Amino acid sequence: MKNNNANKTIVLAYSGGLDTSAIIPWIKDHYKYDVIAFVADIGQSEKDLYNIKKKAILSGASDCYIANLKDEFVTKYIFPMLKIGAIYEGQYLLGTAIARPLIAKAQIDFANRINAIGLSHGATGKGNDQVRFELAYAALNPSLKVIAPWREWDFQSREDLLQYLCHKNIATDVTKEKIYSRDENIFHVSTEGGILENTWNATDSTCWVWTNSPYDAPDNPVKIHLRIEKGCVIEVNHKSLSPYECLKKLNYIGSEHAIGRVDIVENRLIGIKSRGCYETPGGTIIHHALRSLEQLVLDRDSMYWKNKIALDMASVIYDGKWFTPVRQSLQKSSEMLSKSISGEVVVELYKGSVRILQKKSPNTLYSEEYATFNKDQVYSQVDAQGFIRLFSLSSRIRALNTKNSI
Repeated sequence: MKNNNANKTIVLAYSGGLDTSAIIPWIKDHYKYDVIAFVADIGQSEKDLYNIKKKAILSGASDCYIANLKDEFVTKYIFPMLKIGAIYEGQYLLGTAIARPLIAKAQIDFANRINAIGLSHGATGKGNDQVRFELAYAALNPSLKVIAPWREWDFQSREDLLQYLCHKNIATDVTKEKIYSRDENIFHVSTEGGILENTWNATDSTCWVWTNSPYDAPDNPVKIHLRIEKGCVIEVNHKSLSPYECLKKLNYIGSEHAIGRVDIVENRLIGIKSRGCYETPGGTIIHHALRSLEQLVLDRDSMYWKNKIALDMASVIYDGKWFTPVRQSLQKSSEMLSKSISGEVVVELYKGSVRILQKKSPNTLYSEEYATFNKDQVYSQVDAQGFIRLFSLSSRIRALNTKNSI
């Protein structure tokens, strides 16, 4: 793509939604810059991408560029995150957070290529995404100008944006009745706003996009056979698939069986609590499968360390610190542990639940011969007496000292 007005061009991370549709004319009005819409294809629905270039041009963009990042997203971001087991506040599988560094990196690469003057995003001044985008911008090209309209303009609500777009004669699919804020990629879909802003409101069918309700899921469970190699799913039901196709297949099966629904109130980075509904069907299945193999393969100290770095990595990803030495070091540690996470798992899905039925690994440390409650020829239970005596030595010395001091 050639840009003849590069030094007056802003590259906008564009989704085609309400916020970014309003940002294009707003930047043109207030900064007099040209705007090129940058669309990251990370596996969102075809509906979201259908006619997106036309929509961007009608909103006032001088051009629209779509980058196919699907395979890179799954291979270099999602699976490394799943390997380490990062979950934020015990439930959130980080579907939005993990996408932001890749989008920002690709946006910067494009801006550098066309010699643009700066970048823009549609994240609000209340949310996490502004931090995630701008930490990436700072790490990868701090010389680019950054325009964050939600921190600058006078609009106070999405209703204001609807009125602005109406005034500009720019069409949008968002309505006052369905004014949810949604984010979708191959890993998950999130829903915020609307009735969810009152925590006493129960979710209804409008809050969920991909997954069946458990009440509508099939009455018969389904079994899935997964083959895993070094922490990555390589086969689903004995069929070899690419990482992207594996996730897509598991999303389809999991959605039918109501897998991966989460309705939580989380602590945002800036201090505000927010409520969101997250649907991560395939990711939830993979998460359970990987953790089950880790039970077989990792020794006690390795499991302790694995859980610790998973917790640390969740915060690093949530806080937008992907392009940092901390993330790199945590991921290197995870890769070392994941080298032995290979094997087969049979998973059962039933009305929202995931159950591991069978698991085996060539690297297992589990020995039926040692673990049995029946007679064995490999373990002398008398040996435990010496172990316990040494393991409790400090406790016994402390007790003796206490007794002698009385």
